[in-house]
Amino acid sequence: MSVPTVLVLPSPAQGHVNPMMIFSQRLLENGCNIIFINTEFAHNKVLSSMGNQQGSVTGGSSQIKLMSIPDGLGPDADRNNLGELFISILNNMPAMLEKLIEDLRLNDGVTVSCIVADFLMAWALEVANKIGIKGVLFYPASAAMLALQCSIPKLIEDGIIDSNGLPITEKRFQLSPSIPPMDTGLIWWAKISDTITEKKIFNVIVHCMQTLELTDWWLCNSTPELEPGALSYVPKLLPIGALLRDVTEDQSLGQFWEEDHSCIRWLDQQPHASVIYVAFGSTTLFDKKQFTELALGLELTNRPFLWVVRQDSDSDSDSNCKNKVSLPNEFKGNQGKINGWAPQEKVLRHPAIACFISHCGWNSTVEGLSNGVPFLCWPYFTDQFFNRTYICDELKVGLRFDSDENGLISRVEIKVKVKKLLGDENIRLKANEVKKKLRKEIDDGGRSSENLNKFIKWLKD
Repeated sequence: MSVPTVLVLPSPAQGHVNPMMIFSQRLLENGCNIIFINTEFAHNKVLSSMGNQQGSVTGGSSQIKLMSIPDGLGPDADRNNLGELFISILNNMPAMLEKLIEDLRLNDGVTVSCIVADFLMAWALEVANKIGIKGVLFYPASAAMLALQCSIPKLIEDGIIDSNGLPITEKRFQLSPSIPPMDTGLIWWAKISDTITEKKIFNVIVHCMQTLELTDWWLCNSTPELEPGALSYVPKLLPIGALLRDVTEDQSLGQFWEEDHSCIRWLDQQPHASVIYVAFGSTTLFDKKQFTELALGLELTNRPFLWVVRQDSDSDSDSNCKNKVSLPNEFKGNQGKINGWAPQEKVLRHPAIACFISHCGWNSTVEGLSNGVPFLCWPYFTDQFFNRTYICDELKVGLRFDSDENGLISRVEIKVKVKKLLGDENIRLKANEVKKKLRKEIDDGGRSSENLNKFIKWLKD
């Protein structure tokens, strides 16, 4: 068997980089050479959080080589404008990727044998096809969301969305009897920000969907146990999840912020199943009123809490909605710990954790489920609203927060739902059952584990 050199290309977002870095680590452990390509903007964040300017991540005796390509936007551009970002990527990065692959061959004697591209970077499959190397799709969200995208022509035909991808009327629909029902409010690309951005992203999605026919390998961070209906709806999709970090490693693989491990020492001092873990991923933003209600609601629970509050500066462009909001004067914080960024999987595995107040991003969903932690669901945008449906209605391992007449999740609502969740033994039991099933899938001989082995064998042939 030959040693393949795999070029891995994630979308420039923390929730996309994370699973693809873990996936890259698995390939590295199985004897592949890995070149991990971020946009320049994301690449600089990753290097900064690692304190490593050498551009490599050690794995055994080998390394993942970290490289970058400019996204085509200027240094001061608003990369939170996803429509502009992905159109710029589509217009600029394909030619630069092709040049990078050629330079690797001519200058370093490195021949790339395969490109694994995130769905939103699926234009890279066209590059792979053009230069005659293998191309593979990696889908980082739930299989149900890809099933939704595969149904775009039918959704238009049935009058659920228009040709720009936007819902025509509020309507409930079901892709198949084995996939939870959706309503138009769960169409993820129509939950981004404004209509113009949503139309742009929809056009990117349509383009990406057209490129999928260029490969027979569609991988996803899910399991047959978790999404049997969606996986049968998209039979080409191969589940290799749950992709979980090796928690014995302290190295932060692909993090945009430096992880603060002091929270683990703090958790060691807390009683078993006592701590509320609160984390909203890499993109959620709160205004001052909601931030205040959350802070005071956590105090009202009278429980210890670990709360991740990002101190990122690239949300400064919106002065009304940024994470540099200050804690209210009446917030004492004596019973809790606030972290800038946490080693989430280590936290979720810790016996002191009682529940997870989460934005329900797919990575957080998979990590929480894999560790048997009950959820309190607080989605922010895109696919997170559908993930809440899975957690609360299908798996029944969590509860949802309800907004008041002002659209706020109040401090009293937080107190009430925490008490209700932690008083429900059935939810705790179900969460443990799901954990056992998901862990079985990734153990040696499990279906996800066997799927990954099958893929690696194909890579090496």
